[in-house]
Amino acid sequence: MSKTLQKIYEIRIRKDSLKFASSHMTVFSDGTKESLHGHHYQPTVTIQFQDASFKKMIPFSAVKIGMKKIADLWDEKVLLAMSNPHFKINKKSKDSLEFTLCKKKYLLPTDEVVLLKVDNITCEALAEAYYEFLEMELDLFEIKNITSVSVYIEESPGQGAAFTVSRS
Repeated sequence: MSKTLQKIYEIRIRKDSLKFASSHMTVFSDGTKESLHGHHYQPTVTIQFQDASFKKMIPFSAVKIGMKKIADLWDEKVLLAMSNPHFKINKKSKDSLEFTLCKKKYLLPTDEVVLLKVDNITCEALAEAYYEFLEMELDLFEIKNITSVSVYIEESPGQGAAFTVSRS
């Protein structure tokens, strides 16, 4: 009995020019949190597809442009989880954001904050949010050839998390 193997191609993009340095505070289920601190995050985007022919090629440049836009948005910012039950915006203006996180009050310049639609700032949540930004930018699944997209966010060498979306 002969088995038919399915061809799968993969492109993977990870470049120093696409890193971003951000601050955050991870919240724990008991209502405590880490102190404000930062990482030099290194994203890797992996796209799997079935046809690498000339007509179906996926240009690296398009993916890198999308990744660079995210890096520019998140670089040198404080990332905050808008959906966290311990996060509350007290006052927001064009100049400042006053918020409470785990019963501590903060006041930051508005232009130094990115509010993400996640429930925590962890590598897993950042990987999913990163994918969603990239998907909006590239409309990835409009490319019929793609079978999966994975985003890996590394917060330090050897430590990170991935989020993957597969076409069924």
